[in-house]
Amino acid sequence: MSRVPAHGVTNRGVPESGVPARVGVLGGGRMGAGIAHAFLISGSAVRVVERDDASADAAAQRIRDSIRRSVQRDPSLDENDLMLRYATGSDVAVFADCDLVIEAVPEDRALKHEALARAERAMRPGTVLASNTSSISIDDLAAERRDPGRFLGLHFFNPVPASTLVEIVHGPRTEPSVVDDARRWIRGLGKTPIVVRDSPGFASSRLGVMLGLEAIRMLEEGVASAADIDAAMELGYRHPAGPLRTTDIVGLDVRLGIAEELERAYGERFAPPALLRTMVAEGKLGRKSGEGFYVWNEET
Repeated sequence: MSRVPAHGVTNRGVPESGVPARVGVLGGGRMGAGIAHAFLISGSAVRVVERDDASADAAAQRIRDSIRRSVQRDPSLDENDLMLRYATGSDVAVFADCDLVIEAVPEDRALKHEALARAERAMRPGTVLASNTSSISIDDLAAERRDPGRFLGLHFFNPVPASTLVEIVHGPRTEPSVVDDARRWIRGLGKTPIVVRDSPGFASSRLGVMLGLEAIRMLEEGVASAADIDAAMELGYRHPAGPLRTTDIVGLDVRLGIAEELERAYGERFAPPALLRTMVAEGKLGRKSGEGFYVWNEET
């Protein structure tokens, strides 16, 4: 990488859980760090690459913090071993020996194409390349790939450590054996895979965003308070979190980007409410900014 980190990565062969031995993650924000953490806990060696050294340092801190929280919850985990099995930096050359590389940059089509091309240039032939996109067409992203048969979507959910679902999205050119490998890897993480054919928004984002947008419209119209709208779904339909709280957790900017993508594909029914655009413009992005439909602090 660009600098030698204080911690290295050990190569121990294929982990017993069935996850890949070496995993690369391009993008070390909340999602990328969460994905790295999931593979680390399950036995993979992980390389996280960011756009510059300062961002790589921030990603390293996120991963260290998540490792320590996991060790506190499960003292049987070896903290030193986990710390030795990840490295962060800004040079994609470390993807050269990875078995799986996952792109986890923000939900912007051009940015994802650029990131995937950057990762691909460093990968050896045969490596599986995946995007953590939550709404952009896998076939569209595959169009510029060197080996579209070994490309697919792996849609993790935020927060990754607590989420039990991963959406595997296959395009028309994705090889069936790659989907089978992805199923095995996700089960190796202790999570449940669902397999979805490529379509805008896939299954989870298309359904989740529709519910979230309608909840925002209801709030905008003064139908009920945010807490009462959420309580209707939590208590009436047994959702673990209401649509407005979920939007805060996902990020209002992320939800806006997905809604805009779905509006292009499906029309007006996915048009973002004015309230959502206003809140994003004001920097009220949800939990990550400290305020969205709710006020957040470290305890919430």
